[in-house]
Amino acid sequence: MRMLYVGDDWVGSNARSLADAFRQAGHEVIVVDTTAASLPGRLTPAWWYAKSTGRRAPWTHRVLHARIDQVAKDFRPDVLFAFKGVYLNQRRLLDVPCGLRVHYSPDDVANPTTTSAEYLALEREWDLVVTTKRHNVAELSARGARRVLFVPSAYDPAWHRPCARRAARTALVGFVGARRPDRSALMVELARAYGGDLLLRGPGWWKAPGLRGTGADVGGPVYGDHFSAAVAGVAANLVLLNSDNRDTHTCRSFEIPAAGGLFVGERTDEHQEMLDEGTQALMFTGREELRAAVDWVRDHPDAAAKIAEAGHRRVTAGRHTYRDRAEEILRALA
Repeated sequence: MRMLYVGDDWVGSNARSLADAFRQAGHEVIVVDTTAASLPGRLTPAWWYAKSTGRRAPWTHRVLHARIDQVAKDFRPDVLFAFKGVYLNQRRLLDVPCGLRVHYSPDDVANPTTTSAEYLALEREWDLVVTTKRHNVAELSARGARRVLFVPSAYDPAWHRPCARRAARTALVGFVGARRPDRSALMVELARAYGGDLLLRGPGWWKAPGLRGTGADVGGPVYGDHFSAAVAGVAANLVLLNSDNRDTHTCRSFEIPAAGGLFVGERTDEHQEMLDEGTQALMFTGREELRAAVDWVRDHPDAAAKIAEAGHRRVTAGRHTYRDRAEEILRALA
C-alpha cells in the first residue's frame, strides 16, 4: 500500500524508526517531517512563540500542512499515518483524501500535557487509534474512538544493539532519559551515593542544582548509535517510568536490553512478562531495593554481565522490533 506518514524525522526518533519499519514490511512510504512544528529549534522565532504562548507557531503549521496536501495530491496514499499528530490541524489531516486514517500515540492519551483539545474533539473520526499504553484501550473506547489497537513499545536494531565502549572506565549505574520531577530526587540521591560512578544523559540534567558537586557524569541527550554507546559504558542501566503517562513499560524497556545493557527497572506486570526477574533483568520497587540492586551489580560483575546477556537474547528473539509493531498495525488495518 501507499502510506503518507506524518511524524518527526530526526535521527533517533521513534517516529523515524516506525516509518522505516513500514517500508521494510514492503510498503511505499513518504514521510512528511513534523519536527519544525513539534520541536522548533532553540531561540528561533517558532521557539520563542511556543515559549510565550504555550502553542505551536501558526506559520510552521501552514507550511507543514501545505506540504502534506501537496504530497497527498501527487502520491494518492491509501493510508494517512500520523505519529503523535495531536498538535497539528486535525480537520486538515482528516480531510486528506485516502482510504484509512491512523493516529499513533506513544504517550498516555489521558495526559493533558500530551494531547490537545482539537485532537480530542475529532478523535472519533480517526479510523484507527494506536496506543502503547494498555490502560488507554478502554479509555479510548469510552471516549468514542472507532477502533483502538494496543501495541507495546519497541526497539530499532539499526540503532539499539551492543557496541564498543567509548571509555576505559565503566560507570556503575546510569540513566539515559529526560529530567522530570518524578526522577530528579532519585538521581540526586544516587549521585550523592555513587558520585562519579553515576552516568546521566538527557535533556535538562545539567540544570539540576542537586547534582552539582557530586562528581556525577552529566551530559546532554544521546540518540541513535550514541544511545547504545552510552548504555555500553554502564554496568546497571536504569529503566525509569513516566508517572504522568502511567507507564508500565517504556521504549527503554526494550532498548536497554537490545543494546546489551543490564536492565535494572521498576517492577511492573509488563516488565515481568517481558523479562524473567533475576536471570534476565533486575527489578525494584522503591529506592532501598534499587540501591541494593546497584550494590549487587558492583559486587557481582560477572553474574550481572550474564544477566545482561540473557536479557539481550530474550528481547532480540521476542519480536519486539519496530518492524514487528508495524506488522501488527498492518494486520489490524487488513
